Amino acid sequence: MRRKPAREPVPADAEVFRAHTDPELVVQWLGPRRAKMRVDHYDCRTGGSYRYLHVSDGNEFGFHGCFHEVRPSELIVQTFTFEGVPDGVALEGLVFEDLGRGRTRLTGTSLVDSFEDRDAFVASGMEEGVREGYERLDELLAG
Repeated sequence: MRRKPAREPVPADAEVFRAHTDPELVVQWLGPRRAKMRVDHYDCRTGGSYRYLHVSDGNEFGFHGCFHEVRPSELIVQTFTFEGVPDGVALEGLVFEDLGRGRTRLTGTSLVDSFEDRDAFVASGMEEGVREGYERLDELLAG
């Protein structure tokens, strides 16, 4: 009987990073619990792009953007556009930091053009979707 080679432990930040870049994982956690996610395309690499839909209560909400910089287990810089407000483009940065002992610090920043745009994002319910999405990510990574 052949023994499988021992698998190298994967740093926590690599797992968290993969959950943000692999569309098969992204659909399992991104967005509010009540919505199903459908990916049109998701090419998470420097110069790549994405488009996906959240479907909830018979309504479809489209989102798209471009990946400006992707550094494995370190950084993702992307644009984010909710197609319901096509002029409201956000520039987002995600920084992944391995804290050791299976923990990762993820710092996300979204920049928009104005306080009005920021308030519109929050009023749209996106804050709830982000919070629920990261709760779902915790559950996915724990399982």
